[in-house]
Amino acid sequence: MGFFDPATAIIASFCFLGLMIYKRVNLGVTLNLTALLLALLSLDLQEIPTIIHRTSVDLSMMSVVLATFGIMLMSQLYKETRVINDLSESLSRIIKNSKLLVSILPAIIGLLPVAGGALMSAPLVEAETDKLGLKAEKKTYVNVWFRHTIFPVYPISQVLILTATLTGLTVTSIIIRQIPVVIAMVIVGYLIGLWKTTSTAGKEENSGTDPGSALKSFTITFSPILATIVAVVGLGVDVSIAAFIGVAVLLVIARPSFKVFKKPFMNWATYGITLVAYGAFLLRNVVEATEISEVFGTFVAGGSINNLALLIAIPAVLAFFVGSPLGAVAISFSILEGILNFTPKSAALLYISSYLGYVIAPTHLCLILTAEYFKCSLGRLYKYFIPSMAFSLTTAILLYLLI
Repeated sequence: MGFFDPATAIIASFCFLGLMIYKRVNLGVTLNLTALLLALLSLDLQEIPTIIHRTSVDLSMMSVVLATFGIMLMSQLYKETRVINDLSESLSRIIKNSKLLVSILPAIIGLLPVAGGALMSAPLVEAETDKLGLKAEKKTYVNVWFRHTIFPVYPISQVLILTATLTGLTVTSIIIRQIPVVIAMVIVGYLIGLWKTTSTAGKEENSGTDPGSALKSFTITFSPILATIVAVVGLGVDVSIAAFIGVAVLLVIARPSFKVFKKPFMNWATYGITLVAYGAFLLRNVVEATEISEVFGTFVAGGSINNLALLIAIPAVLAFFVGSPLGAVAISFSILEGILNFTPKSAALLYISSYLGYVIAPTHLCLILTAEYFKCSLGRLYKYFIPSMAFSLTTAILLYLLI
């Protein structure tokens, strides 16, 4: 055995995790170092190479890591080729209603999981919310909240893929459980952000736009994302392959120069997020080897904590402090795996708890950058975000209890 008992080792490792997050070390690096530290503290030294090897040859891990890399590559290429600008502009020419546009545009841009990606939709959201007379804090809320309504049912979401892979379930089985939560998120977002607002702009503003041209532009610029989704959902292609199909379609459309094409490969963010996926599996395998879940299991068996509280509190709190749903799901699953028998409803609650905790986290880059863009303090935003999270999470809890 290692130097410490499992409970002490995991407490020390998670203190280290917290310190690394506080120091803003990349989450991929942080997860891997935390896993290695936990292994050093709690396991025999000869076990560690075996666990690393088992993680490195795991086919599920390879699929998730390749999918994550492919999705990040597509996201970065969208940005570097400026196709994302054409996509958002064409959508703004198609949709004339300001309320509808500020609800849909951030979600469409949200299909690209770029860190701080809400900043991409902020200028267009600003133009439309000016027509609605919204203050800075509501502009920030609308942009951030509606950007994140799509991910709980987005089949190539990295977090959904990781959740499904770790729990041994299908992405579809989790998505089906999330649909009512997404509806709840849209409803509460409208009620808090857009209800009782009226556009002050004249109706003639968009009269000169050509709907046919705008629709053609949107179809072309959206086709890489659509190709990826169709490959996964319609054709059953593994997402690790489908992501690169999307990349190929984007390259055909954008025809970037080699200088532009190589930029995503030179960007640490592309590899940093990919490293998170590997770290998630390594941490899971180390936690399994330490048998820490048995320690938590004694609390559950003794009635001190129930499963519902664990599924809500652990992922939500971790996501709030880690600022990443990917990391929160990985760590939460590692802790809860030996306690719970994961089914679609428990996996869905694990996912949505971590996701909502992340959306309102002060470490959430989309929230920070959007608040900075609209010159709004974070403190003024929580009067909108907290009731939104509460309503959405209550919907998820009711689904868990009743269905």
